[in-house]
Amino acid sequence: MRTEEKLLIKQTLAAYCEQKGSQNKAANSLRGVSAATVSQVLNDNWELITDDMWRNIATQIGYDPNRWVIVETRGYRRMTQLLSDAQAHSLVIAVTGDAGCGKSEAVKTYARSHANVYNLSCSEYWNRKHFMSVLLQCMGVDHTGCTVGEMMDEIIYNLKRKETPLLVLDEADKLSDQVLYFFISIYNQLEDHCGIILCATDYLKKRIQRGVRNNRKGYNEIYSRCGRKFVPMQQVNAEDIASVCVANGIEDRKVIEDIIDDCEFDLRRVKRLIQARKMKERG
Repeated sequence: MRTEEKLLIKQTLAAYCEQKGSQNKAANSLRGVSAATVSQVLNDNWELITDDMWRNIATQIGYDPNRWVIVETRGYRRMTQLLSDAQAHSLVIAVTGDAGCGKSEAVKTYARSHANVYNLSCSEYWNRKHFMSVLLQCMGVDHTGCTVGEMMDEIIYNLKRKETPLLVLDEADKLSDQVLYFFISIYNQLEDHCGIILCATDYLKKRIQRGVRNNRKGYNEIYSRCGRKFVPMQQVNAEDIASVCVANGIEDRKVIEDIIDDCEFDLRRVKRLIQARKMKERG
């Protein structure tokens, strides 16, 4: 790995440590990275750090070697405003939007630039313990050997100590009922102290409302705590896509129109098409 790239990773890691509150908390939040390694990177003691470790750190702290330029589309601005409102006023908000509408990118950018924001990208295989383990790791809290009850106590204790904390559950529609019930417990103990945002596709709205109609356990409580409302994200339009293209070096109008026609209004596909175009131009 080139020295120039290591310097950029070091800069990104320094910002990451500041966002987490300390080098130790940053190290606790990174899988397979010790506090000693974090210190060595920041202090330019790189002799014993392998390229694999550099890549491991870079991936986890959000370093982008492709220098992708984030564009503030309409959806991005709405998502950022919702995040800001939820954090400042300890609100609970459920946000729905199509896959590729830009909500996840806005969340990642917001989390990197604001203190006490804990962003979890949810998965179907999570059970209660795994969910809490990922959250504690994101918070930089060592939970080795803790029981489920002790982990929950640590989560509540640490969040109550923070100033305007914000918990973001991205892709929340992937969570099992068992884990969604934890949302109720967290809300009950942190009401008016911690903002919570659930981000998902429209499937979560349909799932929750169907659960309420069928009187399924916990669903009415979840719906109530979200204010019985799901905030929709704007759909991506041609203007958004053109702005992303221009910001990332695609200015030929015909190429932009081809990308608009081919992307199915999915910003993830837009990124792939732009990157493929650039690779083709480089030969």
